[in-house]
Order: sequence, then C-alpha cells, then structure tokens
Amino acid sequence: MSIQDEMKKRRTFAIISHPDAGKTTMTEKMLLFGNLIRSAGTVKGKKSGKFATSDWMEIEKQRGISVTSSVMNFSYEGYQVNILDTPGHEDFSEDTYRTLTAVDSVVMIIDGTKGIEAQTLKLFKVCKMRGIPIFTFINKMDREGREPLDLLEEIESTLDIETYPMTWPAGMGKRFLGVFDRHNDQFVKFTGNEREEYIPYSELGQHQELTEDITYQEAKDEMELVDEAGDGFDLEKVLRGDQTPVFFGSALAPFGVETFFNTFIKYAPEPAPRRSTEGIVSPESEEFSGFIFKIQANMNPQHRDRIAFVRICSGKFERGMNVTLSRTGKTIKLSQSQQFVASSRGTVEEGYAGDIIGIYDPNVYRIGDTILTGNQKYQYDELPQFPPELFKKVTAKNVMKSKQFKKGLEQLVQEGAIQLFKHYHFEDYIIGAVGELQYQVFEYRMKNEYNVEVELMPMGERIPRWIPSDQVDESMFDERNMLVLDREENPVVLFKNDFSLRWFKDKHKDIELVDLFEVNQYDQSFE
Repeated sequence: MSIQDEMKKRRTFAIISHPDAGKTTMTEKMLLFGNLIRSAGTVKGKKSGKFATSDWMEIEKQRGISVTSSVMNFSYEGYQVNILDTPGHEDFSEDTYRTLTAVDSVVMIIDGTKGIEAQTLKLFKVCKMRGIPIFTFINKMDREGREPLDLLEEIESTLDIETYPMTWPAGMGKRFLGVFDRHNDQFVKFTGNEREEYIPYSELGQHQELTEDITYQEAKDEMELVDEAGDGFDLEKVLRGDQTPVFFGSALAPFGVETFFNTFIKYAPEPAPRRSTEGIVSPESEEFSGFIFKIQANMNPQHRDRIAFVRICSGKFERGMNVTLSRTGKTIKLSQSQQFVASSRGTVEEGYAGDIIGIYDPNVYRIGDTILTGNQKYQYDELPQFPPELFKKVTAKNVMKSKQFKKGLEQLVQEGAIQLFKHYHFEDYIIGAVGELQYQVFEYRMKNEYNVEVELMPMGERIPRWIPSDQVDESMFDERNMLVLDREENPVVLFKNDFSLRWFKDKHKDIELVDLFEVNQYDQSFE
C-alpha cells in the first residue's frame, strides 16, 4: 500500500474538556471499540481498583485525575486511530497546548449538566486559533441537566462557532429515551445497559410505546424546530473549524458513544500539510519528517527510560532508519521505536503521516525538535512556550543524594511541565510552574521515581522577563527583583509584582525586557 493510501487511513485527534466532564471515560469507551481492553476502568475507580487505561502514572491512579497527556493507537473499521488524551486540569494546560500541535482534529466534551466551563473555553480558543476541526460530544444525558437548545445556543454565542446537531436527545435523566440520529435517519434507543437498539425512522411506527411517549413527542418537535431554523451540515465549514457537529449521549452509561465515533471517524480529517522554515511540507512527501511534542521520563520505572513522542508529518517511518536532528545536524539511528496504549507499549516497525510513535531518547532531544531523512534541512514551526507564574526554591533534603537530585531535576524539567532557573551567582535552583499542582506532581515523582525527597520553599508569584546578557548590571537587582539564569544560561529577572516591573522600566528605559509570552506569540503561531 502506498504512502498516500496509508496516510488517508490515519485519524489523529485529541480529547479536550474541563476536569470531570468525562474525557478519560470517553477515551476508555473508544479503546473498547478497538478491542484493546475488555472492560473500561473509569478515573473514579480508586475504590474498585480499576483505573483508566490512559492514566498510567501512579499519582494519577491515586488522585483520580489526568496529569499528563497519554497516547493510544488502535485500528478501527479500516482506520488507524491515534488518540491523545490530555490533562483537563488547568495547571497542566501547557502540556495540553503542545499536544494540540500534534493532532488533526479535536473532540470537545461538554458536561450537559454544566455547559461550557473555563478550561473548555480556554482550550477551544487555542483550537480555533489553529483552525483545528472540532467535534462536540455533550455528555451525561442520563442525568438531569440543561436543555439541549440552551446548550447549543451557549456554544454558538460563547465560542462563536456554528453548531449542527448530528444527534438529538429525547429527554434526559430518568426520562432519557435515546437520541434521534439525524445523520443516519434512525432512532437509537437507550436500553439502560451497554446494548443500544437502532430503529430506522421507517420502522418507528412499530414502536408505539416509544412514539406515544410525551418525552419522545416533545423531542421530535424540538428537532423539527432545529431542522427549520438551524444551519445545514457543511463538511467544508467543519474542516475549517467554523462549524462543530454536536452529538448527545453518556460516556459512562455508555450510550451514544458508538454512534458518535462511527460518524466522527468518517468525517474527521486525514493528516494535513505542515508549515516549516522552508515552507509547506506535504504529508504525501516521500521523505520522512516529524517533530517531538512531548518527552516523558520513567514510563517504565524498572528501566528509568526516556521516551520522546514524535508526530510523523510526512513519508514513511521504518524502525532502524537514520534521521538527522535538524537543530544539531547530528545523525541518529532510530532502533527503539514504540506505539502505545498509555504505558503499555509494543515495538512499531513502520509509521506514516499522522501516527504518533515513541522513540528512545538518549538525552539528546528537546521538545519542538524536528527529525528528518535525506538532504532536508528545515524545522517545523516552534511549539508554544509559556512563562511560569509560580516560583519555588528547591533543594534535596538529603545532601548525600545530590547526584540523584540533579538527574531527577534535569529529566523532569525536560518534559516541559516545569521550568528550571539557577541563581545568577550560586547553585541555588528555582523551579517555575503554571500552577500549584505541578509542584505536587514534581515532589511525588522525585520521591517515587528518583528516591529523592525535596524541600520546596515558596517565592510566590513572580513576573519573569528575559534580559540581554550585555545589559546585565548586577547592582540593579536584589531579592525583590531577582536575577537568575534559565536552562540555556540566559539572564532572567523575576520581578516581585507589576509595580516592581513598572518601576524598573521607568528607571531603566534603555534596558530591553523580553516577555516570553509575547515572543512566542502562541496566538499567531496557531493561525
């Protein structure tokens, strides 16, 4: 089969939502369809001892939250499916933002009892700026929640996107009867167990107990109203990110998930061309290329390994091939390559545009690196970086473990969830993060993966600004406006607050202060 044929079979997407909207539960149901697991463990499974497949890290199992993106690959109905399950918690949004650079579409899950929540809105905006097609699943219809028409109106007004309900619910909570599958002209009946009953519209007359139910009648009237007043389904708009197909159901029941997934897999986009420093790169190109969007240490605690996750952008990957690391020009042989179901993995011999593979990292890769074959010399667009907001000094409680401390610090920092700084003159280490939960995960992993207990001393919120080396005058800085170095030995000032920053700018107008957020301009890079 040709590269083009293989590429067209790929469906690579992320699942995004606010915490507790049902994202990881939805992922589990999709894995059931791929025959990868026999029973779905939910994130809430702490008491039963069942855990979500995508939550492989021990702290995720203990807390019942996802704290790192997981990758899952499986075949379904002739397609090769690559799901990236992202952390919903806002403290890990940077990991999620980077993951969104590696996908071709997004499934947005909305809690039908709550509607659009803060993290949903934030992640949606990133998708919209990138022009990523968005498919929406409104979850928890087996509970009493908000009216479907209200939810559609909220999506349209808050997110500024057209909606097209592919399914329409009949009732909710205890009155939930099922959904009208508008796209396939059938009613999908909710039976209360994992079996769904599909009734073609032409046969509904044989089900009087259903059609004479007042809830059914009300839903049918609502759907006719939507038919008359709503927008028509427009696949071109969907692929541009201007219209979102909407499905209703319950991931936990489960109900409506299979109806959704079968339609989604049909309309979700195949891998698209990507921008690079040398222009647009086609996924159909014969030469292999890809970029690293995530690095994860210790996925196998027994081997203390490091895996770099690569999104293949063009050509064919073959295990054992030689690639060039664009940033350094160094040639590397990719002899260890894997595909994943969360932490479970198997050797992968080949891959095509759209696939996500893991390659062994001998401590040479960085997030954002491009790898290539042939005489190609370009790099893919830089991945977004975000300045940390909270800062803490970090030390090892046991000074005899300084070697393990430095190794753990270095490896966890390379994953990108925390950023490392060093005092300008001393060996004092400072780590910066977007949120408090990142520190708790860092502390937990240092103890459990590197056998090092750490002490974290809060410095509070700080405003980081990068400063050119030739403009550094140490007399201008103190503990209030602290001068530090980042991992690349670039000088950074950690300002105490907005007032300190403004005061410094007024007093030293000739000094150039750089805001990392503005430099990366993530909103523009996602066009």
